[in-house]
Amino acid sequence: MQATRSDASEIELSYRRYGPALVLFAASLAGEKSRAQDAVHQVFLKLLENGTLRDALDAKAYLFTCVRNAVLNDRRLRQRDVALDPECIWFEPPHRDFAAELNLRRALWELAEDQREVTVLHVWGELTFAQIAEVLSISANTASSRYRYALAKLREALCAKEDCRAHS
Repeated sequence: MQATRSDASEIELSYRRYGPALVLFAASLAGEKSRAQDAVHQVFLKLLENGTLRDALDAKAYLFTCVRNAVLNDRRLRQRDVALDPECIWFEPPHRDFAAELNLRRALWELAEDQREVTVLHVWGELTFAQIAEVLSISANTASSRYRYALAKLREALCAKEDCRAHS
């Protein structure tokens, strides 16, 4: 059953609203921007072909779940993981500090995958811990703990890089 005109409008609005964050999240899992874009496009194409977002209790969390599943399915099909090059660009702030950006990307990549997932979903995906719990099939408390641990590790890694411990 193909999406109706109003369903297609809702799907398009969701794509415009969440697309960049979904691609970023998918890239953090896939390690490659092109695969991330393919996963996001695949999810939205299926939505357009098969129906609507109306039945989802939380459309945003549902989309992140679908994208995560698409990336994991692609990973299984390819039977190999591709490491994300720490030198590639994940996000592009308007006034870029290339050294700080590189340090942050390296620090993010050094996190355990479960902590990196939660951090990307919360910071760039702007999901609540309840939504993250739904996407990752974990409790909200676990999501919150992973985020707390990730922030501590990021703080430690970035402070060590900038030697800010001496100043605190």
